[in-house]
Amino acid sequence: MLFERLLKEADEHNIRVYENPLSSKIKGLYGDGIVWLNRRLPTSIEKSCVLAEELGHYHTSSGDILNQKDIRNRKQEKRARNWAYEKLVPLEKFIEAYEAGVCNRYELAEFLDVTEEFLEQAIVHYKEKHGLFIQVGKHLVYFEPFGVFHLFNE
Repeated sequence: MLFERLLKEADEHNIRVYENPLSSKIKGLYGDGIVWLNRRLPTSIEKSCVLAEELGHYHTSSGDILNQKDIRNRKQEKRARNWAYEKLVPLEKFIEAYEAGVCNRYELAEFLDVTEEFLEQAIVHYKEKHGLFIQVGKHLVYFEPFGVFHLFNE
């Protein structure tokens, strides 16, 4: 299961993960080698998405970035989210889903073990990064409209 794999990765980096009741607006926090997840998160899938973002902070952020009015802090927040998108939704997984017969975004989110909202934001991230599409091996992954197409050999 994805959540357990992320917990193992956190442990490998000596990051402790705790679940505590937090403000309803806060899903998770990272600081000084500790991740706090909101105990009120309803599913392990949502916990995985939040934990991935908090691990993204470990890998990409520095300092106190709680004040999101500061553009530098917002940039660090975005970097951490982007890290999480690429961790949980790598481009190759779109192709695996296509080859497995996944037909819609709901099924794709289920296949990837992420929330639909997280999937949507990952697609937005890839569109910002690569434009409307990118070639991955013998496939084209289109971000708008979303789809995967197999390229034929000449």
